[in-house]
Amino acid sequence: MWKIIGRDCFLRNLAKSQPEILLPNSRLFFTFDTIANRRKVYEKKKLVGYTEEQMYSVVSDVENYENFLPWCKKSFVHGRSETLLKGDLVIGFPPLTEKYTSHVTLEKPNYIKAECVDGRLFNYMLTMWRFSRGLKDIPQSCVIDIHVAFEFKSLVHTKISNIFFDQVVRQMEDAFIREAQNRYGLPAIRAHVLGQKSS
Repeated sequence: MWKIIGRDCFLRNLAKSQPEILLPNSRLFFTFDTIANRRKVYEKKKLVGYTEEQMYSVVSDVENYENFLPWCKKSFVHGRSETLLKGDLVIGFPPLTEKYTSHVTLEKPNYIKAECVDGRLFNYMLTMWRFSRGLKDIPQSCVIDIHVAFEFKSLVHTKISNIFFDQVVRQMEDAFIREAQNRYGLPAIRAHVLGQKSS
């Protein structure tokens, strides 16, 4: 059965499917990209066959990100202490190549938090890793909690990230696991996803 709708209702429905159009008799350019849906969040809980110390060592090795993260073109650390470091990353996945600076909080061997501080690429960027004990009967195992949240300044970057966001974060996550295997050998157990959320 066909449903007859008014012209204004039709145009608004069309605007929702075509996010950037100028509605007739309107002075506003509708984009429907609000602050709420520009921020991307990815969370995952995963059991892996490496210890907390091993995974902490890989994730905290910011100086070498350029050698094992697929989207990282350059990585440089300005200074490091037991609990803090400041690092620059140049990220590139076509057609984006951008540099940003992060302050990284380190709590060995259980917690790493990286926050963007230069504000040129991101309005907001936060990455957190938590490492906790895995299976009691398998000492070489741990549970990883990953939280990634960011909001680009540029609407163009936002639109591109909406397409590639989950893929890029999964590639990052997989790259850390592969680097752990390069350093410490085969995992003691096959990895298991315990929970995942993306928005």
